[in-house]
Amino acid sequence: MSMKLRLDLKLSQKLIMTPQLQQAIKLLQLSRLELQQSLVQHLMDNPMLDELPAEAEENEGSSADEQGEDAAASASSNSETAESEESTPEERDTPDEASAAGWEEYFQTDRRTGSGERQSSSSDDFPSYEQNMRKATSLEDHLLWQLSLSGLSEQQKVIGRLLIGNLDDDGYLRMPLSEVISGTEFAEAEVESVLKDIQTFDPTGVGARDLPECLLLQLGHLGRSPIGSLGARPGALKGSIIEAIILHHLKDLEKKQYARVAKALDVTIEEVLQATKVIEGLEPKPGRPFDNTQNYVIVPDVFVVKNEGEWVVLLNDDGLPRMRISPYYKQLMASGQSGSTETKAYLDERLRAAQWVIRSIEQRNKTIVKVVSSIVKFQEQFFEHGVQYLKPLVLKQVAEDIGMHESTISRVTANKYMYCPQGMLELKFFFNAGLQRADQPSDMLSSVTVREMIRKMVAAEDARHPLKDEEIAARLREQQVLIARRTVAKYRAEENIPPATQRKQFF
Repeated sequence: MSMKLRLDLKLSQKLIMTPQLQQAIKLLQLSRLELQQSLVQHLMDNPMLDELPAEAEENEGSSADEQGEDAAASASSNSETAESEESTPEERDTPDEASAAGWEEYFQTDRRTGSGERQSSSSDDFPSYEQNMRKATSLEDHLLWQLSLSGLSEQQKVIGRLLIGNLDDDGYLRMPLSEVISGTEFAEAEVESVLKDIQTFDPTGVGARDLPECLLLQLGHLGRSPIGSLGARPGALKGSIIEAIILHHLKDLEKKQYARVAKALDVTIEEVLQATKVIEGLEPKPGRPFDNTQNYVIVPDVFVVKNEGEWVVLLNDDGLPRMRISPYYKQLMASGQSGSTETKAYLDERLRAAQWVIRSIEQRNKTIVKVVSSIVKFQEQFFEHGVQYLKPLVLKQVAEDIGMHESTISRVTANKYMYCPQGMLELKFFFNAGLQRADQPSDMLSSVTVREMIRKMVAAEDARHPLKDEEIAARLREQQVLIARRTVAKYRAEENIPPATQRKQFF
C-alpha cells in the first residue's frame, strides 16, 4: 500500500472577532454603571470624542450643524446600519470601517470652532456631592470615643485601641487574646482586664468572643431575671433558666425543641417559653446599628409605560454622556492644519475608533429596546394584572421572535433593570421555568407565580400549626398546579422560608 502526498485548496467562511467587534459585544453586556464608567474612559482616552453639552443637546434637533454631524458619523456605514437593525454587532461577519482617506469629506460641512462650546467651570468652586454627605458613625469610632472618656490609664487605652481595632463588624472579638497581643509586651491578664472594661461600653454585648458570652453580657445589664429560678435545687445549675439555655441549649432553642430543653433542665415547658421570650429580645449582633453598608439606588435602563392603550418601551439615557466628534478637532482637520503624515494617520485612526464607539452605543440601545419590547409582548398580561399572570419564558423564545442569537439575549438581559407599573425588575426576572396545570395541560404556570402562591400560603397560615411541604403541595394541586413535595421544598428554600418545625410558635 502506497501513500500519496497532494495539495488541496478549500474555501471556508468563519467569523473573526476583530477588536472593534469585541468592543461592541462588551458594551452590550455592561450594566448601566459599568457603561457610564466605560464611556467616561473612552472620553479620556480618545481626543476625538467629546461630550455633548446640555445646552447643545437641547437644540440639537433644530441645529443643521449637528444634523450634518450625525449624518457624517454614519455616512460610511449605510449598508451596515440597514443590517444592524436586524442583527447585533456579534452576528455580522466584519465591521464596515470608515474610509481612512475620507476624513476631509467628513468635516467639510462643519466649520465651527470649539472655543465657544466649553462648559463653565464655575461648578468646580462648589464642594462635591461626597463632601456634602453626612458620614455615619462607625462602631470603631463610637467605641474609641467612649474609651477616650473612660478613666483608664494611658497604657490601658493603648490596649483598648488594640482590642477595638480587632473587633469585627458585628462587635465580636473573634481572635484569641494571645494572637491579639502577639508582638507586643502586654500581659494577657492585663489585656483581659481591659476587655472587661470595653464590654461595659455601648452597645451592650460588644467585645464578646462568642454568641453565649454576648447574650450573657446583655442579660447582666438587664439584671438577674427571677424567671424560673432554680433556688429549690442549689448546685444543679448556676443562675437562672435563661443562663442555662444560653450556655447549653441554643441549638435546641433554634430548632424550637422546647420539650427537650424542659426535660434537660427539669422545668416546665411554660417556664422555657417565658425564658425564650427574654432571649429573643436580646441582640445577637451588637454592631448591627453601626453597619455602614449603603443601599445604592438602582437606576433603570428602560421604562415601560402605557400610552394610549399600548405598552411603550422608553430607553433611559439620563446621566449617560452623549458623545460626538470633538468640534476642536473638526475645525483643525477641516482647515488642513493637522500636521505631518504621522499626525494625520493618528487622527484618522482615532476618528475610526470614535465612530465605532458611537455606532456601538447606538446599536446597544436599539438592541435593548428590541429585546424589552419582545419581553413586553410575551408578558403583556403580567404588566396588566400582576405576578400571578407571569408566563414561563426562555431566551430561545425571545431570540426567535426578534431574529437574534440566544447569547445576545443573555448579554442584553444581564445586569439591566426595567421600571414598570409592577415595580423595579431585573430583566432576568421574566425568564423562568414553567409548571404544568392539571386543568389546562397545554398552558404552563410560571415558577415565579408558584413561589408567590407558596409565600402567600405561609403568610396566612396558623403559626401554631404551620403548613408542611406536603400540605402546601396538596393545596397547590387543589388549585390545578402539578407540583411535587420536593419542588415545594426547593421553592420554599429559595424564598428563604424556614421549614414548618422552625416556623411553629408556642406562644
